[in-house]
Amino acid sequence: QVQLLESGGGLVQAGGSLRLSCAASGRTFSGYVMGWFRQAPGKGREFVAHIRWSGNTYYSDSVKGRFTISRDNARDMVYLQMNSLKPEDTAVYYCAADATGNYRSPYWGQGTQVTVSS
Repeated sequence: QVQLLESGGGLVQAGGSLRLSCAASGRTFSGYVMGWFRQAPGKGREFVAHIRWSGNTYYSDSVKGRFTISRDNARDMVYLQMNSLKPEDTAVYYCAADATGNYRSPYWGQGTQVTVSS
C-alpha cells in the first residue's frame, strides 16, 4: 500500500519558520518527482515546489526565496523548509509523488495544516 505521510505542520507567527516532512512508503520512489502543494480555505489546490530525483528544484513565485525543498532518496523522504512565513501561507500542505512531474495522477498524502498568525 502506497503511503505518503506528512508531518511538521502547526501554528506559527508571521515571520516564523516551519519544516514539513513527508515519508513515502509502500513502493520504491526511485526516479519520482516529489512535490508539495497547498490548499487554502475556499481555494483550489496550488503547486508550491517540487524536486526531481536529480535534485533539480522548481518553486512557485509566491514562495521562491522563502521555501526550500529537499529530499533524501535513501530514506524516501522529502522536506519543505518554510521561512519568513506570511498569513497568506496558511493552508493544508500536501505531499505528492509523481512519475513525470505533470501531476496527472500523483500519489497524495493526507495533508498537514499550517497556520500563520499575523
